[in-house]
Amino acid sequence: MEIDSRSNWDSYVDWKNRPAITNRHGGLLAASFVLAVEVLENLAYLANASNLVLYFSEYMHFSPTTSANSVTNFMGTAFLLALLGGFLSDAFFTTYYIYLTSALIEFLGLVVLTIQARSSSLKPPKCELGEPCEQVHGAKAAMLFIGLYLVALGVGGIKGSLPPHGAEQFDEATPRGRKQRSTFFNYFVFCLSFGGLIAVTFVVWVEDNMGWQWGFGIATLAIFLSIPIFLAGSPFYRNKIPHGSPLTTISKVLIAALLNSSASRNSSTAIASMASSPSPQITSGKEGGQNTNIKDVESNESPSRSLSFLNRAVSDTPACGALKCSVQQVEEVKIVMKLLPIFVCTIMLNCCLAQLNTFSVQQAATMNTKLGSLKVPPASLPFFPVVFIMLLAPVYDYFIIPFARRATKTEMGISHLQRIGIGLFLSIVAMAVAALVEIKRKGVVTDSGLIDSAKPLPITFFWIAFQYLFLGSADLFVLAGLLEFCFSEAPVSMRSLATSLSWASLAIGYYLSSVIVSIVNTVTGISKHKPWLSGSNFNHYHLDRFYWLMCILSALNFLHYLFWATKYKYRSAASSK
Repeated sequence: MEIDSRSNWDSYVDWKNRPAITNRHGGLLAASFVLAVEVLENLAYLANASNLVLYFSEYMHFSPTTSANSVTNFMGTAFLLALLGGFLSDAFFTTYYIYLTSALIEFLGLVVLTIQARSSSLKPPKCELGEPCEQVHGAKAAMLFIGLYLVALGVGGIKGSLPPHGAEQFDEATPRGRKQRSTFFNYFVFCLSFGGLIAVTFVVWVEDNMGWQWGFGIATLAIFLSIPIFLAGSPFYRNKIPHGSPLTTISKVLIAALLNSSASRNSSTAIASMASSPSPQITSGKEGGQNTNIKDVESNESPSRSLSFLNRAVSDTPACGALKCSVQQVEEVKIVMKLLPIFVCTIMLNCCLAQLNTFSVQQAATMNTKLGSLKVPPASLPFFPVVFIMLLAPVYDYFIIPFARRATKTEMGISHLQRIGIGLFLSIVAMAVAALVEIKRKGVVTDSGLIDSAKPLPITFFWIAFQYLFLGSADLFVLAGLLEFCFSEAPVSMRSLATSLSWASLAIGYYLSSVIVSIVNTVTGISKHKPWLSGSNFNHYHLDRFYWLMCILSALNFLHYLFWATKYKYRSAASSK
């Protein structure tokens, strides 16, 4: 199929809404500003998220389970709001303006949290020895959650706009542009991890040793500095012109298909005839989701056979004139619906990742966290996975991928779905390792007789590092693979929204973690038994059983993923059905 490279550039403008120009806008230089911003953005977010469970329990006096659920709810909301950021980027504004607006909102939320952390009158009183702790409530609780969820709104907008903004800088009409885009997603995760590394080492140390007001202050400064750096790249960016609401198109097609199913027999016969005709090949190229057709979905005369129930939306005599749909609209909705099973299968991994910011931190807090004369904050444990990701990302890009391209003779080398599958398998291993480490920790608790003591256990926190390494590796494979998969496979008009599915998967995973914890406690608390994950003493928890449950669920999810992955046909390689 002939490539219409001009149509690609016609869809983009510069920051002053003038047509984007080849060799002046876009490319690696423009994307480098996005990567620099991601370092600061994730530093601001993860500096607090990684340690927030201890802030809730030690300063706001929540119970361990309430603290864990509060953190997962906050993180889940932040990532779920990425869908809003992606939707607004596609529908009404560019990713450029959504990022700037979201960064300002996150900045405002961090200012509120900094002020509260600085003033003792805005926090609950300190616990007196032998006295029950007073949990934060009233206006103080309102201030905490207003600041927290302003941050969540800002983070969501940034996550929904920044990755597609960077990916849009590359011209996918050329193999070079497609390879550069793949490299961008790989290094986007690298920069995300680099920001996280600073957060979980330096900033967490500051929070634990100098006070949370300094930790929140550093995060506030980081997100503030990201704004001028992002603006500095303005002359080089190319910004995709909004195509209108993608949700409107999706809703219109689904409703039209439903209403037209009860339309006249003649209309139904006409649609059936269209569906049975040979369907056109939408794109051409090599496997790996690299779309060589920049026009996205051609204006074909008839819809494809796949998901044929949606073909009813195409009718010369629709049940409602306002719901008349074109073949292109129907095909775009089909593309999005085919992405959804893959998206659903990544949720379980993110449910496992939620444990890194909750129970794993609390595990480490009971252990010996000294490294020589240095006492390492438990929330700095993500140091292990982020360093491993930073080492693995360039190795993957410079060694593994070139070798795989030569071996498979494909443009991608390792396809997006293969990357995601590797990550999901590693999550099974991670949960099994986590269960074994917890068994060892509980053995030390019993042998040392410290089950009811607040003293650190005589076991090094480095044991927890193993589950972090496996889950960190799984995150690299799945997040980078899913971001690029959703961006490259989605219709041009829906790319920001589709890319946001990667973050929505994180959100639902965190929410699911809270749901599973609640269900486990309800089921295991039947008949006056003590629930596995309740109480103020973490050493009484049956966390090993919970981790084995997560391992089993992850294995079942992996089998579910294999079913859908083997059925999926890349748009660039699919034959019409």
